Amino acid sequence: MSDYVFDDSDLSSSAASKIVDETLLGADDGELYVERGESEALTFDDGRLKTATYDSSRGFGLRCVAGETSGFAQSTNLAPDALRRAAAAVVLAKSGHSGSISDSPARTNKALYDDVDPVLTPVFGAKVDLLQEIDAYCRALDPTVVQVSVTLSGSRRAIAILRSGGERFDDVRPLVRLNISITAEKAGRRETGYAGAGGRKSYDEFIAPEHWKGLAKEAFRQAQVNLESVAAPAGQMDVVLGPGWPGVLLHEAIGHGLEGDFIRKGTSAFSGKIGERVAAPGVTVVDDGTLPGLRGSLTIDDEGTPTSRTTLIEDGILKGFMQDRLNARLLGVAATGNGRRESFAHTPMPRMTNTFMLGGNSDPGAIVADLKDGIYAVNFGGGQVDITSGKFVFQCTEAYRVKNGKVGEPLKGVTIIGDGPTVLTQIRHVGNDMGIDPGIGVCGKSGQNLPVGVGQPSLYVENMTVGGSAG
Repeated sequence: MSDYVFDDSDLSSSAASKIVDETLLGADDGELYVERGESEALTFDDGRLKTATYDSSRGFGLRCVAGETSGFAQSTNLAPDALRRAAAAVVLAKSGHSGSISDSPARTNKALYDDVDPVLTPVFGAKVDLLQEIDAYCRALDPTVVQVSVTLSGSRRAIAILRSGGERFDDVRPLVRLNISITAEKAGRRETGYAGAGGRKSYDEFIAPEHWKGLAKEAFRQAQVNLESVAAPAGQMDVVLGPGWPGVLLHEAIGHGLEGDFIRKGTSAFSGKIGERVAAPGVTVVDDGTLPGLRGSLTIDDEGTPTSRTTLIEDGILKGFMQDRLNARLLGVAATGNGRRESFAHTPMPRMTNTFMLGGNSDPGAIVADLKDGIYAVNFGGGQVDITSGKFVFQCTEAYRVKNGKVGEPLKGVTIIGDGPTVLTQIRHVGNDMGIDPGIGVCGKSGQNLPVGVGQPSLYVENMTVGGSAG
């Protein structure tokens, strides 16, 4: 019987399980994480196929946990001798320690995505033809279009997690993404618009003409809006945040502070505040890794725990945190399925999956109409965040001036400055239009980058600091 993760290697699953049992004897926790994957990325830029990359990876990460100490070793050599050398290194973590191995995660019968292989289907030539078609379509949208960049990327990763007692947890994870960037020029001024989408599924949905043409039109629309933008004002003012992708601000500004490692170490602004009001009434935030096909979803996390829907804040009251196994054990709570790692070469830690604020009761139009003098921020680009304090600076890629409830001219150079815990208390209205981002989120923590989902409804936030470009 074929075992894709171990096939074509010198290491068998049974031999690996024996070494795992020996390594973890007397430890509190640990696992062997074996991964085999393929990925590709094609970029059509400046009217030609500019880059086409293909990568394959294979390896293991072995971890032994004793108390708060973890021993970890990884290798791309899937062979018994390599695993034994790794075991000899990681057992030092349990030196002088006598523990009892933690129970393995419960099993799940959920499957949040199909076993598809985006790298193989469609074939390479068809993908190149598609990118060329998208490029031609974008350029034909308007004479102002001067540059188009289209990227198609996909991967398939198979993992096996081996624990003590012969326990094994398997998952096969697809991931795809399509990005379109359009630069337009008018009267000597150039501006760019962007749109993208992706998820844990095949390419089929994203390469359908009705889908990618929608992305192309959205990228073009943003470029045209930016061509008309004027310098942004600066100062303290109320801000309305749009639904969907603007949730990246809350993801960064408060999400990391709700991860179990920062809570346990007492470095989060939310440490010791369970049961306290930390946000305005009507604000409910959840992390949900169980939503089928979304970019941040996982059938099981990277420790084998099924993902879950974890309520973090409910009606403004702090209710819970995101936990991996290590921090959950040390805090005396249950793991929530948030133990994630970038690859076999990394240790797991508490990480977000799909983190979003639930919708409220306010009509989005009424929310904007209530804004007497402020900013309507529709889309965000990059930003900087201090994870422990939640202090942030985010750049808006699409924003508008609002006066007396009327949306006016688009603005260029808008930055939103503040800190997450404070922003939560300044929310006046929560819209009924909650949306999840289209599948473009990437989250970084301690040098590890992971796909995530973000979302929120329209939000009216009082008294934010806006950095502008007006002289």
